[in-house]
Amino acid sequence: MAPKLRIVLDGSQERDRDPRACFAGIDEVGRGPLAGPVTVAAVVLDKQNIPQGLCDSKLLTQMRREELFAQIMATAEVGIACAGPEEIDRLNIRGATLAAMRRALAALPCIPDHALIDGRDVPPGLSIRADAVVKGDSAYACIAAASIVAKVIRDRAMRFAALHYPEYCFEDNVGYPTPAHLKALDRYGPCPIHRMSFAPLRSWLTKDERGAVLV
Repeated sequence: MAPKLRIVLDGSQERDRDPRACFAGIDEVGRGPLAGPVTVAAVVLDKQNIPQGLCDSKLLTQMRREELFAQIMATAEVGIACAGPEEIDRLNIRGATLAAMRRALAALPCIPDHALIDGRDVPPGLSIRADAVVKGDSAYACIAAASIVAKVIRDRAMRFAALHYPEYCFEDNVGYPTPAHLKALDRYGPCPIHRMSFAPLRSWLTKDERGAVLV
């Protein structure tokens, strides 16, 4: 399989779209795992001080993500929000993600002109213009920065969770259904940060509990 092409972003894409607008990039991490939160970051970059090397966080090593995270936090305006397992089970993963996106945007210290959101969905009820951008973390520096912030924050949270629930190897799988994670579920059952509305976990719910969560 050919390696993925890494597109390094420098803010020129935002300038080409509207040179005078203040853009907020929004991205999430953690829709697919069986455990832990979905984490959203909103980032407004300083046009005069954009960290070098921004790209889709999935193409970066952990060390490089941490380096860029520190630079982003030192130079940009950042809002962060999480939706935990209870909210995910109550709203479903899409609804919880959209709610966290609204909160991350509201958490920004500034009010941007325009939000660029990775993916296909725009949360309802935003007070500013917003557009969804498929593969936006490979298209706009502000979205790439948001993907890095969200990834670092969530990975740190899952490493902390591993201290409390070491059986599930969250420090390695960050909640995704790896063989080791599924084996631990079979042996120990779910822990408090598992998403009980997700298919592999619903078998642990009673009939009444299954009816209370959204699939």
